[in-house]
Amino acid sequence: MAEQQLVVFALGKEEFGIDISRVREIVRIQNITTIPQSMDFVEGIVNLRGQIVPIVDLCKRFLVVVREEGKEIDRRIIVVNMAGQNIGILVDGVSEILRIPDESIEPTPPMVAGGASVDFIRGVAKVKDRLIIMLDLDRIFSVEEREMLGQSGS
Repeated sequence: MAEQQLVVFALGKEEFGIDISRVREIVRIQNITTIPQSMDFVEGIVNLRGQIVPIVDLCKRFLVVVREEGKEIDRRIIVVNMAGQNIGILVDGVSEILRIPDESIEPTPPMVAGGASVDFIRGVAKVKDRLIIMLDLDRIFSVEEREMLGQSGS
């Protein structure tokens, strides 16, 4: 039986998952240095063991999630490999690593998939009474955005 292994994380009230093979590490939030005139969803850069890594806030990138004020969140940076470079994704918390059988994964519903803005959704995993939105890391950013992120981390 084929399955996929995902790192599951929260953005606001929703759960998302990315393929564990793309994850380099998960670290606690640290001092983020802001970059002037960067894209709206770029929080800045951090120094991770001598490597400068750009940090992206997925809540801002997707423009859909509102954080609840006053709610305690355990924010983390998930460092992923995108097009040969490390990028830190700022999330509201990492909950678990899940093995999900392929038959539990539904394609993106056609009504949702119609817009180019949701091309980054690989599918939806059904896990008991939960729905986990599976992200395609290679489609979250445009080629131009990836190039700009690469420049901020160099």
